Amino acid sequence: MILQNRRRSLLTAAFLVGALIIGLVVALAVGDYQMTSGEFLRAVFGRGEGTAQFLVQEVRAPRALTAVGVGAAFALSGAIFQAIVRNPLGTPELIGFTQGSSAGAVAGITLAGATGMALTGWALAGGICTALAVWFFAFRRNALGYRLIIVGIGIGAMLNALTWWLLTRANLATAQSAMSWLIGTLSARSWGHVTAVAIAFALLLVPLAFAGRTLRVLEMGDGTATGLGVRVPRATAALVALAVALCAVAVSQAGPVPFIALAAPQIARRLARSPGVSLLNSALLGGLLLLISDLVAQHAWPGKVLPVGVVTGLIGGAYLAWLLATTSKSAPR
Repeated sequence: MILQNRRRSLLTAAFLVGALIIGLVVALAVGDYQMTSGEFLRAVFGRGEGTAQFLVQEVRAPRALTAVGVGAAFALSGAIFQAIVRNPLGTPELIGFTQGSSAGAVAGITLAGATGMALTGWALAGGICTALAVWFFAFRRNALGYRLIIVGIGIGAMLNALTWWLLTRANLATAQSAMSWLIGTLSARSWGHVTAVAIAFALLLVPLAFAGRTLRVLEMGDGTATGLGVRVPRATAALVALAVALCAVAVSQAGPVPFIALAAPQIARRLARSPGVSLLNSALLGGLLLLISDLVAQHAWPGKVLPVGVVTGLIGGAYLAWLLATTSKSAPR
């Protein structure tokens, strides 16, 4: 059974990699400007010229790669939180960590004009402060599951109020910029955004490698994990810090895009028929979902480009309603 599950997980990963490659090709090729296959191939390999070269290399490629990286970061953050609380609703956007990173980033935008890596730092600071608050009210009292979600919703509501207060104190231009970012957008992404996400993944690669094994043990229960030599409080704190960092990086580069952290880990789990969380499959599916959502946002309505957060929000609302309906039977009374 273990070998069968591992084989299906690897096949799922291979399928998702293939789908991602196809999605990237479509993202680079499709647009208002029509080009021949020869022009497209030359532009992809950096040998094109003129408009085709500029569109592929400077407009479409950074946007598509940022979508993949941000989607993967959101999905990994969601997968870690869902495994920690053992609840499919335990995602950073419902527990309040996304709102914390958003509040930190908006504070950076409105108070210090932060951009790039500085904005990532502000988002990370907001996420860390939120993590400390949630830890104080929930984790340290072992309030996992639905009680943790309720605590997170309360903290998230307060952080949303703080975000809107910051926007009211900003000048009009800054407030408009922050508002468009708060919806969740991939417009005007550059290679700087791609670089920021790549650096974050390079720094977090080793912790992620250890996180997968630790999560599999924690999913067996605290008693079993302790018996296997895992220091549960310390391991949980380290995993929360990792998930907060991933969430902060994603939020700083594209805004608080909804749905991805909630749905990607669960859909990946169902595709692989895995008994536990799969960080690799979650990351691949998260990148694919955000890439497809951005393609829909760009091309579904001719002449109009929607923020990607609008598309993921519409899909995510329907998915959340279905998830709540299917899990309501097992909810505590």
